[in-house]
Amino acid sequence: MKKELFIYFFILVVLTLLVHYEAFLSNPLTQIVNLPNSGAYGLGGLHPFVFTLVVYILLWIPRLIGKVFKSK
Repeated sequence: MKKELFIYFFILVVLTLLVHYEAFLSNPLTQIVNLPNSGAYGLGGLHPFVFTLVVYILLWIPRLIGKVFKSK
């Protein structure tokens, strides 16, 4: 469970830095404070977590398939 949470938060940090790198390099606190007012696809402040979950699931599926074939 700890490993999966670490993977999720690692993906969250990487995606955040990849998408909003210029904002985080110039003024990271403003970016974090403005998060509840964001309007990404109607998700508001939850959009980083939703997008991270989508990427996590896309990375989890091949891992699951690998475990199934490895166990046989």
